[in-house]
Amino acid sequence: MTWFHPHAVTRRADAGRLVVSLLFIVLAVTFFRIQVLGAYHYELESKSNRLRPVPVPAPRGLILDRNGVVLAENVPGYTIALMASDADSLRRVLEQVIAPIANLDSLRIANIIRRFRRAPHEPTIIRRDASFELVSALEESRVRIKRLVIEPQPKRSYPHGSAVAHVLGYVGEITEEELATDQFRGARGGTIVGRDGLERQYDATLRGRDGQRFIEVDALGRTVKHVQEDTIPAEQGDTLHTTLDIELQTFVEEAFPDGWRGAVVAMDPRTGGILALYSSPSYDPNLFVGGMDPEIWRSLSRAADNPLFNRAIEGRYAPASPFKLAVAASALRRGIVDFDSRMDVPCEGGMLYGNRYFRCWREEGHGELTLHEAILHSCDVYFYQLGLRITLADLLSDGAAMGFLDPAGIDLPDERTPIFPPSVAYYDERYGPRGWTSGVTLNLAIGQGEHSQTVINVVKFFAKLANPHGAAPEPRLVLDDASAEESSLGLTAEQLAGLREALVMVVEEGTAVGARLSELRIAGKTGTAQNPHGLPHGWFVGFAPAENPEIVVGAVVEFAEHGSSVAYLVTNIIQRHFFGPEVQPSPVIDYLLPSDSAPQPIRILPDSSLTSRTPAEVGVGGAAQPR
Repeated sequence: MTWFHPHAVTRRADAGRLVVSLLFIVLAVTFFRIQVLGAYHYELESKSNRLRPVPVPAPRGLILDRNGVVLAENVPGYTIALMASDADSLRRVLEQVIAPIANLDSLRIANIIRRFRRAPHEPTIIRRDASFELVSALEESRVRIKRLVIEPQPKRSYPHGSAVAHVLGYVGEITEEELATDQFRGARGGTIVGRDGLERQYDATLRGRDGQRFIEVDALGRTVKHVQEDTIPAEQGDTLHTTLDIELQTFVEEAFPDGWRGAVVAMDPRTGGILALYSSPSYDPNLFVGGMDPEIWRSLSRAADNPLFNRAIEGRYAPASPFKLAVAASALRRGIVDFDSRMDVPCEGGMLYGNRYFRCWREEGHGELTLHEAILHSCDVYFYQLGLRITLADLLSDGAAMGFLDPAGIDLPDERTPIFPPSVAYYDERYGPRGWTSGVTLNLAIGQGEHSQTVINVVKFFAKLANPHGAAPEPRLVLDDASAEESSLGLTAEQLAGLREALVMVVEEGTAVGARLSELRIAGKTGTAQNPHGLPHGWFVGFAPAENPEIVVGAVVEFAEHGSSVAYLVTNIIQRHFFGPEVQPSPVIDYLLPSDSAPQPIRILPDSSLTSRTPAEVGVGGAAQPR
């Protein structure tokens, strides 16, 4: 039998007690670290497993007109989302359960899967702006859709619909490409941003700041309840106050001939504030809220009349006779003529220059005229000769200084730059040093040839004529301290007054005499722009009252045949501005539609198509219709 020494037993017992004590100390330290020092960390981990963050979209700021009338607002809506554990399970639920109810096609399902992969820990949005009927149908199927999240969220609404489409634009969900740009800094996946118009121009102001809340889920990821703790409220975007007069804007839509294409811009020449801006045809921006139906998008984007195209700032047209005022201003400023000056060759229906004959719009001619009379009757032959006296180089230089080379600067996206030769070198580069003749000067002098302007740019020029100092602020829909005043035309007060008086006589006795008003003196100029694709486009730009102008209105109607008819539309708008709701839209369709013709289909062509005619093709001189 083996006997243990008592001292050895004692040593082993002490060693055992020491080991056990050390283990208890380690466990105590570990428990202290976990339970006390790491409590906050593990509490967060627990919450992250139990609570899922749900972004709370910020309502966009309101957009108001000059009188505080709401143009864009937020109304209650529903957003449908799913909490998914992986892409495969999400796809199964979408294809087998939700697609038959919500009418999801394969493209939409693919977009939803991409949205999930971009933010897998957030609810994946299935449908914005869901109808109450769709929400009810999905609620009935909630047993089969365990992780369904239905949230009330504000949606954008445009009470005035198509009347304001090209001014306000519309909204849509941000794309992955846009998330990487500075323009939408601070946005996240799923954020609703401006797509066009003021919504896009002032998106950072209108967007606001999203909030956050939490939902509690079980071990399977099913929603248990909404949690109020740690909720961060959303902050609505700032309200945007515009210069638009919505009553005038809706009147313009009603007055514009139904089925015709063109644009109208009305501006206060004293401030640059835009009172109305309308492009026809238009569209309903409410169609874009919550995502547009693919069939509707295809019908809009492929329509022959292109309703998405903003003709007021993107359409470029030969300015025709309204540009004669710029030619007259150039000659007056340079001292080449005064209002009583006559040209060497009287108008007999045209003028021979070199071996080519340049016509006047009036076949029987105007006879011998002064500058004042030439503006009154819009005589092409007079302005052919005036352009030659100025010279092509100086005419181009002065035109650029007056603003015809650059965009008007309105606070809307996608304004097109006018087509205007910056110098004589333009013709050398385009046609070669011997590929053109001085005949281009004659065409330029009557607003034809290598020259196309937007409606907003021509209105800006006439605002300078309307103001007593010959300058005007940049056109703006939202006035701010950054609005800069354009350079002056460089004319004396007497010269400006003379041009305004000649424009008054255009309406009182000249080509727009049928649109004059007995109760208001209007100054204006008609124009007939040659168009290689059909009937000429009609122009009219006018301001009133002539003595102290408060409004400038410019309009172009495609295929209107002559500008004198468009004058009725503009004077009707001016009437409405000054005399209020009792003024009703005139039946302009009667005089815009020629008896033997119908509107021609327009094609939106590449930029070069507007200037693709050679000097020989444009060198026939003025149009043969009344201006």
